[in-house]
Amino acid sequence: MSNIETLTQETLTDALGQPGILVIDFWAPWCGPCRAMAPQFERAAQLRPDYRFAKDEQPTVASAFQIRSVPTLVVINDGDVIGAYPGVVGAEQLVGALDQLASTPAPETVLQQGAAR
Repeated sequence: MSNIETLTQETLTDALGQPGILVIDFWAPWCGPCRAMAPQFERAAQLRPDYRFAKDEQPTVASAFQIRSVPTLVVINDGDVIGAYPGVVGAEQLVGALDQLASTPAPETVLQQGAAR
């Protein structure tokens, strides 16, 4: 069973107000790379149930984060955006980067390095 939340304009404020790491997958149903990313995102959520995972396909939420292309992952820690990565990333690479982000004072660099592998 998935622990991935579906974000809407109405649920965004509550999701951002919760402590800890939240990973948002901005996607669109017509997007081929987004569909390729979906099982990787699902697997990452299964591997790290202590982190929160959410998906969004609503333009209003994406525009609040200045998302220009999909898929894009945005990582938030305690309500603050600490990194973003456009494109497809594997589940193991994603959880590795998230684990490093959770324990480092310079999260932006870690996300870029972890996603580039």
